Amino acid sequence: MKAPEEILAIWKRFDDFPMETFTKAWFYSKAEGKRQRSIALMKAHREQYGISGNCFDLAIWLLEEFTQAGIKAYPVGSHLNTEDGHVGLVAEDASGRRYLCDLGDLWLQPILIDADNPAFTKERQTGFFPAAEVEVLPKPGGVEIVYHRPNGKQSRQSYETDPVPLDFFMEAAEFSQNHVYPKPLFEKRIPYKNEIAHWEFDDWKSFLSTSEGLFPEEPLSTTEEWAERICQRTGADKEFLIETLEIYRKMGKSKEKSEEE
Repeated sequence: MKAPEEILAIWKRFDDFPMETFTKAWFYSKAEGKRQRSIALMKAHREQYGISGNCFDLAIWLLEEFTQAGIKAYPVGSHLNTEDGHVGLVAEDASGRRYLCDLGDLWLQPILIDADNPAFTKERQTGFFPAAEVEVLPKPGGVEIVYHRPNGKQSRQSYETDPVPLDFFMEAAEFSQNHVYPKPLFEKRIPYKNEIAHWEFDDWKSFLSTSEGLFPEEPLSTTEEWAERICQRTGADKEFLIETLEIYRKMGKSKEKSEEE
């Protein structure tokens, strides 16, 4: 079941936002001390570079928007305070129904997670994810979202749905911003024909996912070429992209060298 309009109206404010790890690597290379950005700084960076951040950045910003709109919302996640940490939000409607809202997973639209609610469906659901069906599986202490793709492949994301205390949430956010994974990621929802598709740059490969299927793009060889493609697809600042891609290039070479040693 899709979320009610009051929740979707806030969610849709982020329709043009990417989800990316570029900002983490870029800001880590510049900042000293605290690396989790404030909302004011996130807004300034978005205005200047067309970026937004990772799942923690987006959850912090979305939580602020829900709070200002008078909608009860709180962080949920998995593996917090580890390098595998992932966070989203749960927002409640006027009757207390809970909807998972995860801007860190741009593919998934806000979805009902209360298995004991009559509106909950135990069937695979469409309309939440391009070219795939979604299944919400209750599990002890939380839920698991299962994505069923047309080619038979599945992917999964688990959430512990008890509210995460805000101080621990911010502690986990700071931990995340201080651990940069050496593989770059940049995702964005983009118009495609008569739908909204999902474009992704992931570890030096890019592709477009639509209701018609997955379309890999031609591989590129230079950071300038990749920056131009990402810029064209997402609107992010090209010079920012070149600078950050070079950071990732160096990280990748350092990782390869350490593995050889």
